[in-house]
Amino acid sequence: MQKPAEPNPFVEITPAAPVETMRHGWRAKALQRLIRLEMPVPRTVALPTETVRSIAAGQVLETPKLAQFFGPETLVAIRPSPANPEWGGPGTILNVGMNAERHAALTETHGPEIADAIYLRFVQAYAIHVARLDPDMFGAAPSAPALAAALAAYEAETDDLFPQSPARQMAEVLRSMARAWEGTTARLLRQAKGAPAEAPLGLVVQEMVLSTGPGFCGSGTIQFVEPVTGAPQITGRFRGQTIGRKVTQDMLYLTRDPRGASLEEAAPEVFATLVRDGAATRAKLREEMQIEFALENGQLRVLDAIKVQRSSRASVRIAVSLAKDGIISREDALLRIEPRALSELLHHQVDPRGPRDRFARGIAASPGAATGRIVFTAADAQASAARGEACILVRRETAPEDIRGMHAAVAVLTERGGMTSHAAVIARGLGLPCIVGASDIRMNPRDRTLNLADGRIFREGDVITVDGTRGEALAGVADMLEPALDEWFTTLLHWADNVRDIGIRANADTPEDARTARMFEAEGIGLCRTEHMFFDEDRLTVMREMIFADTASDRRIALDRLLPMQRADFTALFDIMAGLPVCIRLFDPPLHEFLPHDREGMRELAEALDRPLSEVTRRVEALSEFNPMLGMRGVRLGITVPEIYEMQARAIFEATVEISRRAKPVVPEVMIPLVSAKREVELVKTRIDAVAAAVRTETGVNFDYRLGVMVETPRATLRADEIAHHAAFLSFGTNDLTQMTYGLSRDDAGRFMAAYVGLGVFPEDPFHVLDVDGVGELLLIGAARGRRTRPEITLSVCGEHGGNPESIAFCRKSGFDYVSCSPFRVPVARLAAAHFALLDPKTGNISL
Repeated sequence: MQKPAEPNPFVEITPAAPVETMRHGWRAKALQRLIRLEMPVPRTVALPTETVRSIAAGQVLETPKLAQFFGPETLVAIRPSPANPEWGGPGTILNVGMNAERHAALTETHGPEIADAIYLRFVQAYAIHVARLDPDMFGAAPSAPALAAALAAYEAETDDLFPQSPARQMAEVLRSMARAWEGTTARLLRQAKGAPAEAPLGLVVQEMVLSTGPGFCGSGTIQFVEPVTGAPQITGRFRGQTIGRKVTQDMLYLTRDPRGASLEEAAPEVFATLVRDGAATRAKLREEMQIEFALENGQLRVLDAIKVQRSSRASVRIAVSLAKDGIISREDALLRIEPRALSELLHHQVDPRGPRDRFARGIAASPGAATGRIVFTAADAQASAARGEACILVRRETAPEDIRGMHAAVAVLTERGGMTSHAAVIARGLGLPCIVGASDIRMNPRDRTLNLADGRIFREGDVITVDGTRGEALAGVADMLEPALDEWFTTLLHWADNVRDIGIRANADTPEDARTARMFEAEGIGLCRTEHMFFDEDRLTVMREMIFADTASDRRIALDRLLPMQRADFTALFDIMAGLPVCIRLFDPPLHEFLPHDREGMRELAEALDRPLSEVTRRVEALSEFNPMLGMRGVRLGITVPEIYEMQARAIFEATVEISRRAKPVVPEVMIPLVSAKREVELVKTRIDAVAAAVRTETGVNFDYRLGVMVETPRATLRADEIAHHAAFLSFGTNDLTQMTYGLSRDDAGRFMAAYVGLGVFPEDPFHVLDVDGVGELLLIGAARGRRTRPEITLSVCGEHGGNPESIAFCRKSGFDYVSCSPFRVPVARLAAAHFALLDPKTGNISL
């Protein structure tokens, strides 16, 4: 029986060669496409991934055969070729094959200066990247003494002469690159970029082009889009090099430029060819490419073509432009944009081209960037805003009473906290740049200073910049890029809306939030947290009067003063949303959150209420709880202090009537928080129905409303079949549901969560990415039982997970009707939902 043929250890890249991306890598495939486009690519061979793995395992490649293919006098470059360019790879090694014999020959033809430079650069690269010697010993600038010193240093460190055999050099370079790819550090780095642990690597060996010599020589790169904005623009570099009595190097502009000579003027035919090549690669490779090229005696050689490095805003413009030009499909354009990348387009960003003086790093909790003066209290932030001065609120961690200060600030920086801490959640809702958990800073509120790890001290009023996208705090003013809410951004999201099959709403607590939600084309408000409306100064005093009232009638008197304010809030929301659904959560937090906790604050409250300080102190102490998250809040407060929910229901219904009289009728959605038993819903529903009936009678206007439940306790998910009898919708509040399922405070989790994830206790932070095995199972149970009782019931998720792409995938697969997230995460959610609608979950390919 004939033995099967051994696989070829390498293949010459020709138009018909069997080059495959998964075997030989993206670079090998791109070079083959360039060759098919009849571009002048130097001779190149590709080593498939099985050859590279065998080299890494210690098997010896027949490098003499490979060297013989190129010939004894040819220098080569060896480049990595992973299956995906985003995975990186070991660095390119140039001029492999350079030795004393070639040095002598080049000295004759090109002169000693060129020969010394080429040989020295190869010795340096070989010593550092192949022999793994100390880089400090091989950093000298090219010269004859430097070459001699480098060869001597190599011999001294290795007890061996620098290898002169091209085949041996090639074998050692290939072995070094193959083993580097299999190293632990390289594996971790590429896995962080989404690569599988066993990601394949190919290698390409290409004939070198000596871009120096007689005639017009040089090398450079050219691309046809600006990398930050994505606008059409020829950019790149070209270094011309000529030999006469002395070697000269000149950096030329690519296009005509009044500042100096250009390639377009010096070699117009070459420039025109590169422009044609750029258009051809864009059309045939279906991508904006950067072309690496060289000129040898005026002859153009194309060495490589790689995907243009680009910012997120450039990625969107490039993808949409390619689709509009018919080069790729709209579906492909959508899938080319990572949903999270859209966050960078919604806010100001630090210009990556400018300098950065970073003084602290933390968790990038809310994207965007802003510059302002340091303030340490919410009151100072409000005062700064009143003077028209941009300020950055710096706190150890924020609390509900800091919300007014957060509204006034342009960014927030905290020492403590995680992705779902108070500061992070509120900042994302407001669209404020925010860094939390910046543990290398120390805030001193008494001295009003910020002590840095490097010894510097910032004081109140000093100017800093918060880069919430990268989680870095910078000293001074940084250069900024404007938000990119342009036609390319809008077009991409409209294409996403055409294919997604799950609704996207926004969490909006204020008219400003609602306007932001409309700007990002949310399909309604999925969560309006009414308690945030009570922290304004004029309302806080009335709220505290209600808390200190001794009887139900006194509470109603105080609440009657809040009623017109709440009615105006809801009227504004309904007006802005223009008929889109608005889901209003009734009052949720414990009452003590509205009371001061320091003696000075209690003294001011005693004066405002005209009560003895001792009485105020006793009441504050009486309302404080050991565990407020599990105490008197939500529906429990609505049942024991029913006047609050009655006032809110009346405000909602009166606003509904007012809007219905002058615009399209609205159907408000009223949501009861923290439910755990059917009887709680029955009690609240009875009171709300009574208020609705009273408003209908008083106004003579009939209206509808939908009553639902916010499912935040494990028991509510398990008893959803009973609760659904009285609910038109179930909205799963995954923030609190995660806390209660894990028995873990989201505000404290940041202190140890990184260690837990690193040790594999949790695969991800469950407050950042939905825990589909634990919390997710509760969602599935609640959804199934709710629909078993009421098949038409609406199901949604309204926690912070609603804007997380992985969580959206779970909700879509589980049959939820919509997700609701912070307004500034709506675009991310829209694109992520489109991705999951387009991709086959089994193959990862487009499923249209």
